[in-house]
Amino acid sequence: MRPEQYPPQEPFTTIGAAYHARILGAAADVATVEWQHGADPYQSVALYPAANPRGDVVALIHGGGWTNGYKEWMAFMAPALTALGVTVASLGYRLAPLHTWPAGFDDVADGIAALVARVADHGGDPKRLFVCGHSAGGHLAALLALRTDWQAARGLPADVIRGAMPISGTYWFGADSGLSMRPRFLGDPALGNETAASPLTWVRAEAPPFLVSWGGADFPHLRAQAQRFCAELAQAGTRVETLELAGADHLGASYASAEADGSWVQAADAFLRTTGSPDNGPQSTHRE
Repeated sequence: MRPEQYPPQEPFTTIGAAYHARILGAAADVATVEWQHGADPYQSVALYPAANPRGDVVALIHGGGWTNGYKEWMAFMAPALTALGVTVASLGYRLAPLHTWPAGFDDVADGIAALVARVADHGGDPKRLFVCGHSAGGHLAALLALRTDWQAARGLPADVIRGAMPISGTYWFGADSGLSMRPRFLGDPALGNETAASPLTWVRAEAPPFLVSWGGADFPHLRAQAQRFCAELAQAGTRVETLELAGADHLGASYASAEADGSWVQAADAFLRTTGSPDNGPQSTHRE
């Protein structure tokens, strides 16, 4: 789909408009297979096949503060990964303020189920499924990997997510989160959705491995949240690797994820290849 085919969303900020233009332009010629899994246009999946698939599948989730964005944004990340043989997909989800918690999470969970049902037709192994996202998408990716209350209802095994690679995500919405304002996707404050929507709430010993990245010049509260999140994952016994993208601000961390020769793609490739190996027990690794 094209952005103009979607229902209207919140107006972009100046920075958001520049990001939108840059990554859509970079994604214009990426071959795409697309399908709907719900009545709303945002409830959809785009798949970017690899010419020589090796089995690994990465489901991407876009950012935009839970109020902006399109699954088509994430196509700009696909070429660097598909060139390595990775089958790539992008999951759409309904946006705030019209749709509040847990609508967006439910949509990406449904997107995972739709992807599992179809990805083998495009060379992907549904047992080698990883999730990744930037900013709000990093938040949703982390939740998919950590929560255990959504898979059975969709006919999926509890371990359907083999690993997670959030970039500049938000992991905590409590009073000490450092956020300058309460995100509108959380809905009515009286409902107290902060806890359920926070990945830190769901940290568990049996979680799949994580590669957690952020920009070296990212928002201070996101750097602090990422470091706390990684520490709690490691303490719980989860294998966690970290990557600080030198010099990258919040948007720069997203741009860096598409650089074929860059540190993020190299780290992601190594993470995908090694995750699930018998000798990969709980560990903590930092990359730069």
